[in-house]
Amino acid sequence: MKTLVLADHDNKVLKDATLSVVTAAAKLGEVHVLVAGNNCELVADHAAKIAGVGLVLLAEDAAYEHELAENVAPLIVNLMSDRDAFLAPSTSTGKNVAPRVAALLDVMQISDILSVEGPDTFTRPIYAGNAIATVQSSDAKKVITVRGTAFEKAAREGGNAQVEKIGTTGDAGLSSFVSAELSKSERPELTSAKVIVSGGRALQNGENFHALIEPLADKLKAAVGASRAAVDAGYVPNDYQVGQTGKIVAPEVYIAIGISGAIQHLAGMKDSKTIIAINKDEDAPIFQVADIGLVGDLFKIVPELTEKLPG
Repeated sequence: MKTLVLADHDNKVLKDATLSVVTAAAKLGEVHVLVAGNNCELVADHAAKIAGVGLVLLAEDAAYEHELAENVAPLIVNLMSDRDAFLAPSTSTGKNVAPRVAALLDVMQISDILSVEGPDTFTRPIYAGNAIATVQSSDAKKVITVRGTAFEKAAREGGNAQVEKIGTTGDAGLSSFVSAELSKSERPELTSAKVIVSGGRALQNGENFHALIEPLADKLKAAVGASRAAVDAGYVPNDYQVGQTGKIVAPEVYIAIGISGAIQHLAGMKDSKTIIAINKDEDAPIFQVADIGLVGDLFKIVPELTEKLPG
């Protein structure tokens, strides 16, 4: 069985999400990685070194620079003639491309898998992660998105795959890239961070969020996250959001400050190794999943905690 993995990258750096998908794909058979972009030879070279990768396909075209689904999907469909499954990470790019690939192949998409039980059988979360469904597909071609936190990351070194340049399908003329407003930070990227400090609506406003959460994160060399309520209230940008409709994370330590623990937020972080919650409401749902819970006023606790930490 041959699988095709879509590399998640920015034309310069291969993102960690790809490594987890390679691990999942390896459970199905031979792993081929597609790097579709523009001036992205370095990404292809890095993909070739991933342990377990058998072949890297490099498709370079200005139409692929921003990985628009309307342009990338036809390329993938062309490559699926002699492959059995297409896997993409459950990132914004993967979730954008995979449904269009499934539609063009006229097959069912299996979303957000947690495990590979067999060549046609997988598990995936339902009801915001409160139940796990086992699904079996009878489609000849499988289209799958992979929850990165459910699979170990493949080693970035150890592979020696061939890089093969392939033809492109060009611009489909259905969409165009206009602009992107991306926040820049020296902190770790949210989905790959080992420690995350997240803030919720209880912080009351953006000024408090930045004044309390960011110094603590800096002391811990942590990434900064937020609940949907905090994002919707405008405290921080959308790319900070952790949860079912945000980013799925599983760090070594997750610190939830002023977050009640709504189901949609828990779905995005409950696989964290150690969960620490600070909240004045002792009945907050977050305490049901927390390994360490501290009931109290975050406006007093967080500055004191930050002050006592070295660095």
